[in-house]
Amino acid sequence: MNHRTATAVLTVVMATAGLTACGSDKETGQPAPKTPPPAAAPSNPVAPEASSKPSAATEAPKSKGIPPKPDAAAQAKYIAALTAIDPDIVNTKPDKAVDRGRNQCETIANFPKDDQKQIDLTNQRFTSPNHPDGFGPATAAKIRDAVHTHLCPTY
Repeated sequence: MNHRTATAVLTVVMATAGLTACGSDKETGQPAPKTPPPAAAPSNPVAPEASSKPSAATEAPKSKGIPPKPDAAAQAKYIAALTAIDPDIVNTKPDKAVDRGRNQCETIANFPKDDQKQIDLTNQRFTSPNHPDGFGPATAAKIRDAVHTHLCPTY
């Protein structure tokens, strides 16, 4: 789930909780008891015990969704692999390339046997000012392979 989607979901949950707290008990006519708002989602979805593991990129998360951010060594190898394919993929924004790759891992997990879907979504996800429509299917396949190898090899 990307940041915008997570924010939208959290907003809807909070709004719904707020609306239900404003009602009244239909049987007694008394105001409904106030319920505390839901706790805000932590800014770092990785559990504290997970951050002490040697390499989050080499271990499968409990549910195959978006993996945790890679450690510095795994990130460096991933960025080097993308740069070797085409330097414009990273385009001086390694954090953005990592985020796109982590999101691509979710696609790999959700469509494990659908190479065409994985490649199509890679091509849509990895864009740059010089490649606003993606890098094309052949390069997208290489990007997908780099993501799979370096960010979520157990998917």
